[in-house]
Amino acid sequence: MNSADHEQIVLHARDVKFDWAALPVHWIPGEPQATHSINVLHIALPEGERWFVEVFKQAVPLIRDERLKEDVLGFIGQEAMHAEAHDGAAEHLEAAGLRVRPYVAQMEWLFRRLLGDRPGAGEEWLVERLALIAAIEHYTAFLGQWVLDAKALDAAGSDPTMLDLLRWHGAEEVEHRSVAYDLFCHLDGRYSRRVRSMAVVTPVLAWVFVRGTKFLMRNDPTRPGRASWRAYLKAAKKGVVPAPRELLREIRPYFRRSHHPTETGNTDQAVAYLASSPAARAADAPK
Repeated sequence: MNSADHEQIVLHARDVKFDWAALPVHWIPGEPQATHSINVLHIALPEGERWFVEVFKQAVPLIRDERLKEDVLGFIGQEAMHAEAHDGAAEHLEAAGLRVRPYVAQMEWLFRRLLGDRPGAGEEWLVERLALIAAIEHYTAFLGQWVLDAKALDAAGSDPTMLDLLRWHGAEEVEHRSVAYDLFCHLDGRYSRRVRSMAVVTPVLAWVFVRGTKFLMRNDPTRPGRASWRAYLKAAKKGVVPAPRELLREIRPYFRRSHHPTETGNTDQAVAYLASSPAARAADAPK
């Protein structure tokens, strides 16, 4: 099923800029672990998003539907911009004394070596990776909608520049949430592959975030400490990180044969945020 059957949004990359000069180390006041759980995005996503871009570029010549090709090209542009924006945040963390390079190196190995190109593997390996990306995008759409809804982050006094980055990114994830799934279905779409991919992606993403949170907490330049489930559950109860039940609730729909990504997220809300985002407005303003 093509995303054109669901929503008529023209995807385009926004050349956003963020000024991190005033960003505190714990940009959610009084919540070091919640801050670092979300900071995992800055050290894990850029490599993953560059991998998305490279895999999608390889798929473009195989697309037989012009609207889907347009969506894929828009997706490529947006994901490249996401990687750049999170890289900027990661560089700020490094400059503030939070050593992130060792963890980034692990993500480079994961996406460049383990999931990188395999000479002679052909279209089958391409489709396998597209299925993995479709499963990952199911979670990024959920996280995008979550951060758009997370009023507790505002109430906690979170840094407005960081909130704008997260919500700009989240809104674009909601905007393009169908593209990876539609591309996978266009080139393959086997239910067994879809299920297998989600079964692989779910524990790996959990590992990335748990390991990343522990790494950032240990290397916090102001107050090194240990991450704990108790602190996570406490932060989730406050609404400053996604609650376990919210995350678990997102897994089940993907296993329905009739599932489509448009069931997750609110496009109107995403578009409205992009119209009000300081960074997105600046990027879209006439030069």
